[in-house]
Amino acid sequence: MRTRSLALVWALMLGLGLWSGAGAARAAGAFANWTAIVVAGDWHAHSGAPSEVFDNARRDLAHAFITAGFSPDHVRQFSMRPERYPAEAPLKSDLESINGELSRLTAIAPAGCLVYFTSHGAPTGIVVGGAIWNETTMAQIVDDACGKRPTVVVISACFSGALMSAVDGPNRMVLTAARPDRTSFGCGEADRYTFFDTCVLQQLPLVGDFAALGSAVRACVALREQDLHAWPPSEPQISVGAALRPMLPFYAFTRPPRLSRP
Repeated sequence: MRTRSLALVWALMLGLGLWSGAGAARAAGAFANWTAIVVAGDWHAHSGAPSEVFDNARRDLAHAFITAGFSPDHVRQFSMRPERYPAEAPLKSDLESINGELSRLTAIAPAGCLVYFTSHGAPTGIVVGGAIWNETTMAQIVDDACGKRPTVVVISACFSGALMSAVDGPNRMVLTAARPDRTSFGCGEADRYTFFDTCVLQQLPLVGDFAALGSAVRACVALREQDLHAWPPSEPQISVGAALRPMLPFYAFTRPPRLSRP
């Protein structure tokens, strides 16, 4: 089993062109051949009133990933109200559109996948268009298009840790906004982003790679919740597959890691 795992890591390194005799390239273009989707699954605050909190994050996260080195041609946004955002031209957040576009993009940008969902959540799944997408649906989305590619899945929602086992794997890193039994914070009408999405946006330009991003976001969320007396703490969850773990530092951003208060 250990021999097979090492062979998989070696094959992935060679296939992505990120291995040299001296080590890994930490160039900004390391993500240029990755596919990325960012999905806003709802447009309501926790009160039920209209809110831009998820679409704000969808728009600004897509821009942040492009700044980190993803090609604009390989990044697609999804919204429940796409007609309101002509500047970004998102597609509708429905299963057919997401599956179709993710499959199309991975065919032309096959090096890896980034899948980011931001919405409300429940113990049984994440809210998309008023429905609860459960473990089976989320696994299908990621498995069908991303398969064995190096993949980073981020689920920003209450109780999102409940979906971790459905989308993790040896070639995947999964980051969720909360434990399976905890809510997350920042879904009010006046909020610009959720606490978790705020921390991703803040820490992404400051860290060196996705592994560092997960740790930095956890620390950032804990500080923010402590400062604002949010209780109980959401405790974002991180899972890094064995085959992906040695490779994550190679997918480097351009700035050195550090952590500051939001």
